[in-house]
Amino acid sequence: MEILITGNRGFVGSHLINTLKYKYSNEFNIIDFEKNDFLDQKSLDKKIKKSKVIIHFAAMNRHRDENFLLKTNVDLSKKIIESIERVGFRGKLIFASSTQENLNNNYGISKKKSRKLFIKSSEKNNFIFTALIIPNVFGPFGKPNYNSFIPTFCHRIIQGEDVQIIENKPVKLIYVDSLINIIVKEIKTNSPNHYYEIKGDVDISVENVKAKLDHFKSHYLFNSSIPSFDTDFDLNLFNTFRSYIDYDLFFPVKYSRNSDDRGEFVEIIRSNSRGQYSYSTTKPNITRGNHFHTKKIERFSVIKGEAIIQLRKIGTNNTHEFKLNGNSPSFVDIPIWYTHNIKNIGTDDLITLFWINEPYDENNSDTYLEKV
Repeated sequence: MEILITGNRGFVGSHLINTLKYKYSNEFNIIDFEKNDFLDQKSLDKKIKKSKVIIHFAAMNRHRDENFLLKTNVDLSKKIIESIERVGFRGKLIFASSTQENLNNNYGISKKKSRKLFIKSSEKNNFIFTALIIPNVFGPFGKPNYNSFIPTFCHRIIQGEDVQIIENKPVKLIYVDSLINIIVKEIKTNSPNHYYEIKGDVDISVENVKAKLDHFKSHYLFNSSIPSFDTDFDLNLFNTFRSYIDYDLFFPVKYSRNSDDRGEFVEIIRSNSRGQYSYSTTKPNITRGNHFHTKKIERFSVIKGEAIIQLRKIGTNNTHEFKLNGNSPSFVDIPIWYTHNIKNIGTDDLITLFWINEPYDENNSDTYLEKV
């Protein structure tokens, strides 16, 4: 099935692209779409004509000129509608709207106007239309001071900056993976849904979110311990939090070593979360890994030998590289959506201890092959 995604380099759009590419690689063909296609009528028409499903994320979230924001977002929707009419599109269009439709701001107004334009066009041009009314979305790699308050809080707390709560109100939050699962289901159905109000994963006060993030900082950044996760929301918020850590500055972390006449004792990990421990031996010049996870927390601890650990965020070309040596035991935690490997660069066998926050399940491995 041919899928066109506008705004595919944005927060939600990029998560959707990666999910379809790695989890549903045999089901969908993603049509390459660039921002400049909105300015090239022939290119826009060609790509919409090829599409079975259009997912419209492209929008301006913030701008100092609110009227410019309103006009820009509505004009993008109009360009899609005009192209649909020119090429005779008869597939399905999914529009990412927002609960801000009910607020008196130009972003919400632009979403509401666009939704009504799409409904009218779907009735006129006989294509299937679904509008998703989306609450606050959070997850790794959101843009601070732009997407939502959570990336802003994460960034500021990690940097040691003040976080001010202007209004401690309850908010509906949905994790980006939960939203992507809903979108995938909508892609696969032929039913129209002009107003699909997404409930979200949790209702929580802004103050409580900040308290959880402060807890993560004190336990994880200061003590290298893994906090407990009473709910899926806690785990998802923690994975979001650690996506804003500067890995090049933070890792590898040296272990504390306790020596006496018997030898040495090194505490590998202190965790309030369940997990699985394992170790591997790796022969010289051998590389393990070259895969990534979307939800797991992993710690790689080199306790004997010499190794290089490499990380690369999916969808980018920037590689992070860390050298570890068992003579000075240290660890690197692996972020989600980063493909990673470990290579023995020494002359002796490498011994690596691995901790992961959940036991391995071959029926739900959350492991996707990708070379660093």
